[in-house]
Amino acid sequence: MSEARLLAAGETIEAPVRRPARGSLRPLLLGFLLPVGAAILWEIAVRTGLAQGRLAPPPSKIAATLSELAANGDLWLHARATLARVAAGFALGVLAGALAGASRVARALLDPTLQGLRAIPSIAWAPLFILWLGIFETSKVALIAVGVALPIYLGTLGAILAVDRKIIEVGRSFRLSGFALARRILLPAVLPHYVIALRSGLGLGWMFVVAAEFMGASEGLGYLLVDAQQLGKPAQMIAAILVFAVLGKTTDALLVAAVAPFLRWQDTMANTEA
Repeated sequence: MSEARLLAAGETIEAPVRRPARGSLRPLLLGFLLPVGAAILWEIAVRTGLAQGRLAPPPSKIAATLSELAANGDLWLHARATLARVAAGFALGVLAGALAGASRVARALLDPTLQGLRAIPSIAWAPLFILWLGIFETSKVALIAVGVALPIYLGTLGAILAVDRKIIEVGRSFRLSGFALARRILLPAVLPHYVIALRSGLGLGWMFVVAAEFMGASEGLGYLLVDAQQLGKPAQMIAAILVFAVLGKTTDALLVAAVAPFLRWQDTMANTEA
């Protein structure tokens, strides 16, 4: 019996239930395979004398350095300072990028200038920000915000311009307009691409915080890197880089988890069974 006949007979057709993907731990374990395997091999190479491990210390020495930094409180002090700078710069960058990308008037007014500024490496702003804002927190947050705002603006702009006009026409045929059209049609269409732009901006925020903390900082993971380089402590340098990696991955995972409830409607490969 065809679907039309079933509906005519008053019978209901249930939508297929999408089962959650199984084996969710498998990608996680595979992701750890390469770094853990490389660390084990390097530890064996240093312990057996195949490598010196002077400039690239073995994992055991890096772990001891991290433990020492955590015990004396330096690790938490520097990590908190870096997290605060990234959070402030990311928030300002998101606000600036979203406003410029979501408003048609703002796009027309700012797009030519922003497209020109996009060609300038964000790190080139560092000397100017120091001159204008000094070497304290304001210049560091401003540098991070510049690095974050441009990719978010471009992602938002691209997502808005890529919305299918037919979808908008369908919404208008159902007499949706104004806020209802934006909430029911535009926002679901734009949000997946906007999330990608946010993740890209967050990643750049972590990149630019290193440059920001090179600008005369007295605390932060970037300062910890500079201090280790000046004192010839490769284990501390690698430890700081590993903390950067862990914090960056953790904040990215938190961002993805925060927006996941708003993307449950998507029927994508990520939601299918492995």
